[in-house]
Amino acid sequence: MPVALGRRMAAGIPGAKYIEYPTGDHAFWTGDTETVVGDIEEFVTGHRDAGAADLERILATVMFTDIVDSTRQAAEVGDQRWRSRLDQHDALARQLIERHRGNLVKTTGDGVLATFDGPGRAIRCALSFSNAARQIGLPVRAGLHTGEIEMRGGDIGGIAVHAAARVMSQSGPDEVLVSRVVTDLVAGAGLRFSERGSYELKGLPGKWDLFAAAG
Repeated sequence: MPVALGRRMAAGIPGAKYIEYPTGDHAFWTGDTETVVGDIEEFVTGHRDAGAADLERILATVMFTDIVDSTRQAAEVGDQRWRSRLDQHDALARQLIERHRGNLVKTTGDGVLATFDGPGRAIRCALSFSNAARQIGLPVRAGLHTGEIEMRGGDIGGIAVHAAARVMSQSGPDEVLVSRVVTDLVAGAGLRFSERGSYELKGLPGKWDLFAAAG
């Protein structure tokens, strides 16, 4: 249909909304298909899911860590020395996460959030980080869970992220706790686990079986 005729037709229909696309011609399955599908969705349903095109979900193992009693330690050594220790902590975390082919999402002031495409590498990274951090006088605890995460630019979100944080909250100094999902996925990988019991994790349904990892 010629563009001029389309414009004339829309002008003759009360309340009509006329949209032109710079590419694609009449082949609606080529060009900017996401925009076209969004416009169709809005026409049919009256709204469009603005975030659907930007939302990417992937399967990953999430690792949360934090320094045990960080507030007390900071008060004891003072701001300057504490800042130096945190710099050591962050550099160590980056080095080990990179070595285990993980992705450092962000530092959290006294901890880190990272993702891995394999749970075995995530566990080994957490164990290595715990041992190395202890040697510089910074006992850390870690929590791991595997599930789908939402990619939000440089950050991540989703239930799996919350679950990893809740698992970490049950961990003690120098301990790496993981969910049952993680233990099931690494069966036969040479890693050892000790049962730590079942817990109700804040904001998450049911009880969660947690295990302490060892190399």
